[in-house]
Amino acid sequence: MQPAFDRFHRYDELMAVLRAFEARRPDLFRLECLGRSHEGRDIPVVVATRRETGEDTAKPAVWVDGNIHAGELAASTACLHLLHVLETAYGVREDVTRLLDTRALYVCPRVNPDGAEWALADRPKHIRSSTRPWPFDEDAVDGLDVEDVDGDGRILTMRIPDPNGPFKAHPDEPRLMTPRDPAESGGQYWRVVPEGRLRAYDGVEIRVNPNREGLDLNRNFPSGWRQEYQQAGAGPYPVSEPETRAIVDFIVRHPNLCMGVSFHTHSGVILRPFSGEPDDNMPAEDLWLYKLFGKRASAFTGYPCLSIFHDFKYHPKQVISGGFDWIYEHLGQFFWTVEIWAPAREAGITDYHYIDWYREHPPEDDLKLIAWSDRELDGQGYVDWYPFEHPQLGPVELGGWNKLATFRNPPAKYLEREVRRFPDWLVWQALTTPRLEPLRAQAEPLGEGAWRVRLAVQNTGYLPTYATKRALERRITRGVIYEIELPEGAELVAGKPRQEGEQLEGRANKVTLQAFLPDPRLTADRGQCEWTVRAPCGTRLILRARHDRAGRVEVPIVLG
Repeated sequence: MQPAFDRFHRYDELMAVLRAFEARRPDLFRLECLGRSHEGRDIPVVVATRRETGEDTAKPAVWVDGNIHAGELAASTACLHLLHVLETAYGVREDVTRLLDTRALYVCPRVNPDGAEWALADRPKHIRSSTRPWPFDEDAVDGLDVEDVDGDGRILTMRIPDPNGPFKAHPDEPRLMTPRDPAESGGQYWRVVPEGRLRAYDGVEIRVNPNREGLDLNRNFPSGWRQEYQQAGAGPYPVSEPETRAIVDFIVRHPNLCMGVSFHTHSGVILRPFSGEPDDNMPAEDLWLYKLFGKRASAFTGYPCLSIFHDFKYHPKQVISGGFDWIYEHLGQFFWTVEIWAPAREAGITDYHYIDWYREHPPEDDLKLIAWSDRELDGQGYVDWYPFEHPQLGPVELGGWNKLATFRNPPAKYLEREVRRFPDWLVWQALTTPRLEPLRAQAEPLGEGAWRVRLAVQNTGYLPTYATKRALERRITRGVIYEIELPEGAELVAGKPRQEGEQLEGRANKVTLQAFLPDPRLTADRGQCEWTVRAPCGTRLILRARHDRAGRVEVPIVLG
């Protein structure tokens, strides 16, 4: 079964698509289960690597995931498109072939299968993330429950005539609700509320109820976790939820991971750490690389690369933390969050701030958006107002933006175009990971059956073996581990059977040839280990070198 790129897959179909990848190319793909969701669904992860060239755990690796937030369905599609490119381009494109031969990817297309099922239901329910009730397991007794009240599969907006309403019709586009002037009076005004059903309505007060399912799995990760009163939706404690716990356990169990990417929607940006700290707190070398990688990411995708803390705050006084960038903050792995899709950009709106725009923007922007919707979306984006007899409010009108299908996700006609932006970037980015390769293996006779045995290795990757200075500072990874295996009849005279060497640099963060001072460590990408062995001529030894993030080397050597 092939993946579709013009619609979203329900859970059973998604799993069939993933099993089909494995069935078609078992040499490249293996489907595993990370764990089980709150409602008991398997959380899938596809291990992508050429198995004949080594197991995934023996290779540098990259994590890719999507759809941790319930309605961000295009994130799953981005993961499927990556797998599609890996399958169809292996053996055709040099970079994809080299990637799967020498590296591994762990692709989790749907972190939150329960929430996605709710969003894709015939009568959808829009929640932030997990379907588990939080912080209280009880329904509201009054107020407005946001839901598809007329059963058409959409959750739109209700407008109610009200002489004290805060909105009015735009003079050039009567479908558009625009704010009244602060001093304006005497016109026809409207009260605009989300589509939904009212509990215990007294004819006066309308208050929108929060979803009973108030968890945000992206705030449940370890770094910067804060309680509910400081950060809504973070859960009772870090990784309290089965979905986040499964991911954290998997990533920690795979020290070969060097970097990760998490797909979300929407804004049309690529975000980098930190979430809760300024750039000044990041090691300079990591910041330089984030900026360099950001330029390349933008060149590949057309999306700008931004700091979460400096450029993507929901509120100028609010700090976002506890997110998936914990793998940089705690584990020292590079990490990016991709926010797929920018409807404002599609409509020709430019030079706007990605967050502030949603709080305040000129009506001209809304006019551009409606014109774009009319021109491109055939009435599926901005829905003309139509009468509806509401069970509590009486006559109202339903209409406005179909946000899940227009803002939260790309419309069907744009979906494949958007997700095509990312595989080439991800392939390139994964190929920057460190890679341990043999340089030289020697055995020099010393006389009387003794031999000096030496193994030299090199890091042929761009990044250093430790990946980030953050990892080095926090002692996350050891240096290169060297081992010698001796057969019976051979004796180790000097050296240890297992020794730890230094970290190996890559080609990253090198000074230019115009720098005032040359790079003092010209061969910092190389390392070696030496042993003295007593054994007969013709004895076969096995020399090994390994690094958690850079892979493994095994070299046989025959004395003599």
